[in-house]
Amino acid sequence: MTRIINAQPNRYGRLLLGLLPFIILLVIYIAASDARLAENPSDKLLPSLSSFADAITRMAFEPSKRTGEYLFWADTLASAVRLAMGVGISALLGLVIGIANGMVPYVRSPLSPLVTAISLIPPMAILPILFIVFGLGEVSKVVLIVIGISPVIIRDMQLRTDALPAEQLIKAQTLGGNSWQIILRVVLPQILPRLIEAVRLTLGSAWLFLIAAEAIAATEGLGYRIFLVRRYLSMDVILPYVAWITLLAFMMDYALKRLSLWAFPWYQKAQGGRND
Repeated sequence: MTRIINAQPNRYGRLLLGLLPFIILLVIYIAASDARLAENPSDKLLPSLSSFADAITRMAFEPSKRTGEYLFWADTLASAVRLAMGVGISALLGLVIGIANGMVPYVRSPLSPLVTAISLIPPMAILPILFIVFGLGEVSKVVLIVIGISPVIIRDMQLRTDALPAEQLIKAQTLGGNSWQIILRVVLPQILPRLIEAVRLTLGSAWLFLIAAEAIAATEGLGYRIFLVRRYLSMDVILPYVAWITLLAFMMDYALKRLSLWAFPWYQKAQGGRND
């Protein structure tokens, strides 16, 4: 008898099971929306699917009467650029400082406590300070993302570096490798796939900080648009924007996963072939 913990769905079964919760949620929403609209046709809390279609058409495929821009795509581009800059800088800082903290005691002693302290500061609490210091432009939004996720990545990279087998480092030193050679040829190749994992795990937080910054001070962006139209109770705009943010985050996560599979297949094999 096959135990349930050993049963594995096939490819199509995994796809169907993955879609099933979304289908159930969609059916529940349609039923609830129809019920509310039947009672009150002007209800704005749960718009019909046709309202969503009209809103998407208006935002994405019709130029704004005020600016001439296609607002949906302009907002997406603005948010994507901010997020890419923030996550990219955070990943670079995490890799460099994390490896330095893990490999060089004279670096770890002063920097590790500082990184720990920064990681314990709620990023949203210092958002007003960032706006005062860096202004209301792009820099403050990117800095918020960096402050929010880079300490987490740094600490993760430090822990992963510390966890490398000591035998490898000893053998490399025995073969005459200097510190830079050991870091570049022994440590770095093993840390890079773990960096991708760390970035994947912090993507949700990066989106959170971005949306918060755009909601407070911005003239375009997905977060800005959501908080702009909330005063009109425009759920037909808010919900598609939220769904679009979720889809973008999913595509980013999937792209990073495929990058890891392509660039570091040995790492996936070492993890038992799991690539979730």
